[in-house]
Amino acid sequence: MHAYNRLPSSGQSSPSAPSSPRSRSPRRRSKPPPRFSGPKTLPQHLAWHFLSFLLQRQTIFLFAPFIYISGILLYMDTVSFYNLPAPHYAPGSIYRSPQLYGNLRPEMESDSSTADAISTIWKNSYKGGEWRPCIDKSSRGLPESNGYIYIEANGGLNQQRTSICNAVAVAGYLNATLIIPHFHFHSIWRDPSKFSDIYDEEFFVKTLENDVRVVDKVPDLIMERFDNNMTKVYNFRIKAWSSIYYYGDTVHPKLLEEKIVRISPFANRLSFDAPPAVQRLRCLANYEALRFSNPILSLGQTLVARMKDRSANNSGKYISVHLRFEEDMVAFSCCIYDGGGKEKIDMDAARERGWRGKFTKRGKVIHPGAIRINGKCPLTPLEVGLMLRGMGFGKSTSIYLASGKIYDSERHMKSLLEMFPLLQTKEMLASPEELAPFQNYSSRMAAIDYTVCLHSEVFVTTQGGNFPHFLLGHRRFLYGGHSKTIRPDKRKLALLFDKTNIGWKSFKRQMLNIRAHSDSKGIEIKRPSDSVYSVPCPDCMCCSNKTDVSKSSSAA
Repeated sequence: MHAYNRLPSSGQSSPSAPSSPRSRSPRRRSKPPPRFSGPKTLPQHLAWHFLSFLLQRQTIFLFAPFIYISGILLYMDTVSFYNLPAPHYAPGSIYRSPQLYGNLRPEMESDSSTADAISTIWKNSYKGGEWRPCIDKSSRGLPESNGYIYIEANGGLNQQRTSICNAVAVAGYLNATLIIPHFHFHSIWRDPSKFSDIYDEEFFVKTLENDVRVVDKVPDLIMERFDNNMTKVYNFRIKAWSSIYYYGDTVHPKLLEEKIVRISPFANRLSFDAPPAVQRLRCLANYEALRFSNPILSLGQTLVARMKDRSANNSGKYISVHLRFEEDMVAFSCCIYDGGGKEKIDMDAARERGWRGKFTKRGKVIHPGAIRINGKCPLTPLEVGLMLRGMGFGKSTSIYLASGKIYDSERHMKSLLEMFPLLQTKEMLASPEELAPFQNYSSRMAAIDYTVCLHSEVFVTTQGGNFPHFLLGHRRFLYGGHSKTIRPDKRKLALLFDKTNIGWKSFKRQMLNIRAHSDSKGIEIKRPSDSVYSVPCPDCMCCSNKTDVSKSSSAA
């Protein structure tokens, strides 16, 4: 029985047990216990009556939490809570990289045991031979077109690139004429650029002329049927990653009937797995037909030349890093760094601006620690620096940083610049006058970054996404099938960055191991689920074995 069940249920006293006969004997009667004389002061008197009332009514238990907290506050000055054990956190769930950097920096700065990794990282032999681009172009004329396809490309620069290449493949498969794709104005990128602002439209049409017809507008005769209003044209809402055969079964009949169809949105609406004829058109569009417009290409090539000049100590070789640590990226990840209350206010505001209500839905629970352990948190500039120094790149390495506006850049970039003083960005390499035509256009600025990264000796991706997805394949296409790309395992990094007491030699050994298991070397052959935009072998490239290569060299 609980203690409160033994208490009287009313203000009357319970009958007491009779006294033992022995206790009545005057010889054996003990001295009665001292009686409480009652409260002496008014506060004591009131407290005594209040406590008595609670005991009589059994309501003291309703006030038990209040009494407990009052006791804690009463003895706060005499009990130390700073000696209590710290709460337990799972390894890798907390951002401790600044503490790790403080511990490793002295040994890191004094380490001169190895040469810069940029001079040795790609020294590997290819037993399977070299790969070379081999995209066949059609030399025969095109049959009469079945109609026009109008697509609306959504997303940023490289998501739009996916749309363009897939649209070329679908138009070729359906023997349709492709209208130059229309770009959506996105709430995040906020770039009103048209196709011709980013790509060389004339070159695009000319390159595809024997494979797919491309025009800049629909004939007036057809548009008159729709009151010259494209929104009245039948629109297909196609599921993501649909098979090419879906287009043949569903879109083709409507195309023959209406002579024009619209597909919106059209980013990832075609499966990676497709017949060779469809893959060939994707390769042709991505690796040959899509060339940046002259203003972008000119400035991009100028910045490549300047990076090589600044890398003279490494024979003109530099590495490029794609760093996603903009405010919207950090906010979307829901990860927590070391910015305290200000960071929380900034991130809450950014999430509400970009994704109204998405992160504050009733019942939605976010676990930042679990996100970090799973390798989903964007790497900070400090973490990128630690990673690269651990992988063997020294202070003399020239780095091109491809990025938008870094969140809280003054604080976050300080350590990276200490580790790599030769770091450059497009804003540092180009004058304000040179950047002015592109400054307010996120896709054009990304295209400049793309160009400089494409021609770097090493490309480092830190977060994934369409930008590194396309660069990975484009660099393989240019470098004989070799990726020359480092894609670190961020799950392992989260655990390693958590070991704030690790020594430099041990840290470096583990970082070199992560580098060895990344995509820094080796040829990769496309599997059915892979994209030709990141793995061009063998759909867009042909293999030449070593014997054939040596014979051709001897003959030359």
